[in-house]
Amino acid sequence: MQVDALVARIERAFDPAREFLVPLLSDPVVMGAWALIVAVSVAVLLWDVREHNTALPSLMKAVWTLTVIYSGPFGLAVYWYAGRTQIPEDSLVRRGFRSTAHCYSGCGAGEITGILLAQGVLGLAVGWVAAATFGFAYLFGFGLTVGPLMQEGVGLREAVVDAFYSETPSITVMEVTAIGTDLLLAADAHVGDLLFWGALALSLSVGYLAAFPVNAALVRAGVKEGMANPAEL
Repeated sequence: MQVDALVARIERAFDPAREFLVPLLSDPVVMGAWALIVAVSVAVLLWDVREHNTALPSLMKAVWTLTVIYSGPFGLAVYWYAGRTQIPEDSLVRRGFRSTAHCYSGCGAGEITGILLAQGVLGLAVGWVAAATFGFAYLFGFGLTVGPLMQEGVGLREAVVDAFYSETPSITVMEVTAIGTDLLLAADAHVGDLLFWGALALSLSVGYLAAFPVNAALVRAGVKEGMANPAEL
């Protein structure tokens, strides 16, 4: 009962935001315009990578492509600020942005997969949707760290331990925020509804913003390294 009361209080607190956002995220014109903006942002990213940033490793290219697909012009702005080989100098803020983008690319793929299966296909209750989505996001984000570490010659056990300590805080904050935002806006939406996709897109970016200070703090503490300084490539 206490949990239900807490959820009800949170929903009431966010009612003004829901009343503003739900109609927008359900509007075909708004969502069509957003899809066009995302497509243009991805095209700009791919053009810049091909023309000016071919030195970026394949993993970094994939991370930035997914980041821009998830967040459109916001993702492109983050890439332009922190991910290009032309950045004038590196900084904690840029490293934090890159570290968050690395986590974001894997977690976003996991979140989309999880919420599509749990909410869109299986129609599970809200609690199960949240649990399944978090599980997939954690698995994908975890794998995106363990895999590259093992490719660099790190043993499986060491890679798993390293990924657990370095990624768990970021993934937890990102996904609790993103999943909470998505369910707050579209808990009853179906996969064929524009609101389902609009809320999912918005929630991903909200999760990125929430996780950025966590990643910056982990980078500063030496727990995470983030992606390499692109200016040195």
